[in-house]
Amino acid sequence: MRLGNRIGASALGLMAALAAGGAAAQTLNVQLSSDIRSSRPGVNRDALSDMVALNVAEGLFAIGERGDIVPMLAESWTVSDDGTVYSFALREGRIFHNGAPVTADLVKQSWEAMLAAPDFNCTGFFDGSRGAAVTSIEAPDAKTVVITLAEPDAMFLKYAAQSQCGGMAVTHPDSFTAEGDWDHPIGTGPFVFADWRRGQNVTLEKFADYQPLDGEADGLAGHKEAMVETVNLVVTPDRATAVAALRGGDLDVVPYLSTAEAAELQEEDGFVVKSAPHGGMITLLMQTEDPVLSSTELRQAVARALDIPQLVDVATNGLGTPNASLVPISSLYHSAVHDRGVDYAPGEVPALLEAAGYDGQELVIQTNRRNPINENVAVLAQAMLQMAGINARIEVLEWATQLDRFRSGSFQMSAFNYSNRADPVLAYSAVVDSKEDRGSAIWDDPRAIELVDETLQTPDGEARQALFDELHELYLEQMPFVMLANNLTVSVNAGYVQGYSTWNGFARLWGVSVEK
Repeated sequence: MRLGNRIGASALGLMAALAAGGAAAQTLNVQLSSDIRSSRPGVNRDALSDMVALNVAEGLFAIGERGDIVPMLAESWTVSDDGTVYSFALREGRIFHNGAPVTADLVKQSWEAMLAAPDFNCTGFFDGSRGAAVTSIEAPDAKTVVITLAEPDAMFLKYAAQSQCGGMAVTHPDSFTAEGDWDHPIGTGPFVFADWRRGQNVTLEKFADYQPLDGEADGLAGHKEAMVETVNLVVTPDRATAVAALRGGDLDVVPYLSTAEAAELQEEDGFVVKSAPHGGMITLLMQTEDPVLSSTELRQAVARALDIPQLVDVATNGLGTPNASLVPISSLYHSAVHDRGVDYAPGEVPALLEAAGYDGQELVIQTNRRNPINENVAVLAQAMLQMAGINARIEVLEWATQLDRFRSGSFQMSAFNYSNRADPVLAYSAVVDSKEDRGSAIWDDPRAIELVDETLQTPDGEARQALFDELHELYLEQMPFVMLANNLTVSVNAGYVQGYSTWNGFARLWGVSVEK
């Protein structure tokens, strides 16, 4: 009875939000699994707030399809020989949603306001604590912005382009009230932030004067043309209610599904299910300081006991693709080297166990039931390890408890997912560090730490490729954990919706049309 009442209340809220947003064919109704925290890019944000902001506002540059940095409001840029001065040339004809032209002075004001915000999410990347400090932002003329760093930082553009930083989106000063408080984003993107009814819906409207770039859509850049007049983002926390609304035609897009839900909807007519890997990681972690798992031979035995293609297929309901590398399959740095993994070789396991001095000691795999993929990985890994003569047991924890154990390093093995990273070196940074300095560090080999530090300071190009290649070869040699696959973005839309896909965890609403 209580469940019925809860769903009923959720459905009533959905109906009110749909009525508020309109139901014309030129309206795209999209689920929001919870309300946004803020409408200001990069400030008091979460992933859904980021998604809304990235459809409304744009930065000087953005992340492309393969993780590269591509121009947006800036047509081009140059970097000084010492790597500290970035000069951006602005595009002609760019305007804000209020009709004001984009000028260097307004870009300067926007960046300075963002960096000064007390609750800006990315302060550390620009104040010298995690990245090089920004020492000045200048506008020598109307079309040139010059940003100077205290020291060279090859990751500067990639840090700034991150969704958690709002892509350093440029917003007009009129986004603030006369008293200096944030009101709503006045950006340059394909959609205008029109209305926010807290707890109900966010309404975006097509920016009629937007000038899409030539070519194709490219990650969060490229050709970004609004194809519908209105996007109604409907707060629908209950997944069952959202799927029911999709079946009833009241929602057109559900951007995020579990693999199990997606597999079910794939069997129904009238829906389009899409899945794609992103920079997140599905892993089986091993504590290299554990008395048993400190043996490289034992960790290699664990890896060879796992039929990873089968494990990934079953754990993700047929939607995942195995990837042995921390460099995502879609990345420009995923070379042939990164296609190499550890082959399923149960015949080699006994000799490795003997070399490790293994005598049947129990290995405990921690997991949780909040994330079905984590639980599936643990169950399948346990069965495969036991078949190979490795004594494995599963310990199911509350997610918060498993996360605490992960952060403190209090585990033997853990079925664990990492969230999306904007660049492969940030994925390596998540696992590589001194265990003395960080409890959550997984791989604390000195050479690995040295390679990650060097990669962080190496610009895009062949030298960076060589560093990623060496990191992967070292990983295969030491096997500090088992990288299984990249995490997935899974979405479903009604068959009458054309051009939609959730990309890298974000609902890109440009290029999407409704043909009822």
